[in-house]
Amino acid sequence: MPKKSGRRPVYSTDRGRLCPQCLRGVVDCVCGSARPANIGDGVAKIRRETKGRGGKAVTVISELPLDGAALKNLAKTLKQRCGVGGSVKDGCIEIQGDQRQLCKSTLESLGHPCKLAGG
Repeated sequence: MPKKSGRRPVYSTDRGRLCPQCLRGVVDCVCGSARPANIGDGVAKIRRETKGRGGKAVTVISELPLDGAALKNLAKTLKQRCGVGGSVKDGCIEIQGDQRQLCKSTLESLGHPCKLAGG
């Protein structure tokens, strides 16, 4: 059966969780410093938060399988596309305002699988 484009293994029964870059087991990963900070299920979660921000809404994008430099470049692209400010904190991208739909369409056009999380 031919493989579908855009699909890759995430878990192997003999090696466990796989690195998204080198596709080896996380224990045997050879990516070094270029290894992603977060190895989740490979699907980015986009949610809206207001807690601890004085009632102002922030769009938080988490679980992106990217290293620090790639995460900063993606954050810059999203900020430019949305026309707002933002930052990268603890491996998550924070975009000012409720920009969930615009971020979702931008991430999908860049080839990152994502879904809206929360209510």
